[in-house]
Amino acid sequence: MKIERLILRQVRLPLVHFFETSFGRTYHRDIVLVEACGEGLSGWGEVTAGENPFYNEEWTGSVWPIVMDYVAPRLLGRELASAREVAPLTAQIRGHLMARGGVEAAVWDLEARQKGLPLWQLVNQDLPADRVRREIPCGVSIGIQDSVEQLLDKIALELAAGYQRIKMKIKPGWDLDVVRRVRDRFPAIRLMVDANSAYTLADADRLRGLDEFYLMMIEQPLGHDEIIDHAALAAKLRTPVCLDECIRSAHQAEQAIRLRAAAILNIKLGRVGGFAEARRVHDVAQAAGVPVWCGGMLESGIGRAHNVALSTLPNFTLPGDVSASRRYWRRDLIWPAIETTPQGTIRVSAAPGFGYDLDHDFLKAVTVREEAVT
Repeated sequence: MKIERLILRQVRLPLVHFFETSFGRTYHRDIVLVEACGEGLSGWGEVTAGENPFYNEEWTGSVWPIVMDYVAPRLLGRELASAREVAPLTAQIRGHLMARGGVEAAVWDLEARQKGLPLWQLVNQDLPADRVRREIPCGVSIGIQDSVEQLLDKIALELAAGYQRIKMKIKPGWDLDVVRRVRDRFPAIRLMVDANSAYTLADADRLRGLDEFYLMMIEQPLGHDEIIDHAALAAKLRTPVCLDECIRSAHQAEQAIRLRAAAILNIKLGRVGGFAEARRVHDVAQAAGVPVWCGGMLESGIGRAHNVALSTLPNFTLPGDVSASRRYWRRDLIWPAIETTPQGTIRVSAAPGFGYDLDHDFLKAVTVREEAVT
């Protein structure tokens, strides 16, 4: 497999509803897409970096020069045995895992298309067929709202749509009292909270107050690089701690599990640099008996389809943030849009690659920047 050309496109998509976390409020997404071309076919990937360097050090503006000046020269014209070779070829680039991972995802999609396979089959190629999920359970992530009443209404709407788990964002000032109101209204639902690093270990007593609400987990309560502090916090809580931003590699997953800093792991393709490392994180967690789930980054349908493929691995036993396109976009970049069943699941596609067609007319209409390198 030879990569003959890489094309970057930046698209701008307005969200159906603003999405707020402890980092701030988002009304639209500027997303960088990667098209990897070779042997007459194209594979597509999505860089999951946000518009600002708040989730991690990457952002939309940093992606372009990293891919064009550093990733592309290491891949173009090379004969690759498989997409697994992308990560080692770009390993000299320190960090920038989302930029590298977006390119890697495009090459995985290209390899699947060249082999005439659905991407999920390529991701699971060494596993027995009966261990591969053909239908994945879905949850939703609901951002901080303008009022508790608005939050309760949104939760009711998502539950009526069949979603199997509700994740609500929290931050200081929007935490215990709000969660209490949610539990009072919905005493039996599968509920978790996500803090996006909004607290410190000094807040342990306050976070311990969440134990009364029998949550599935609290996700990333402390700093993005605080594995040791998370271990100390986890020892103080009954609520399981899930790590997100802290885990960028299988090695860090091993460290967190060994220190008992996390009982659950969130795996995001971009955060760990693509499918190869995501698979290694999955395997480390599975060997340790630690369940995983797939986190979302407000992806377009391209990134969402890649998340569906990743979630077919056997240790993705908890509902992930892989929900229907219409929750975020009035019109998606793919056709048909990703839909959920009334039972809150997504059935995987049997089509080659990531499994959906591109809406090329709409893609062209929302592209604000494009550049190719050969």
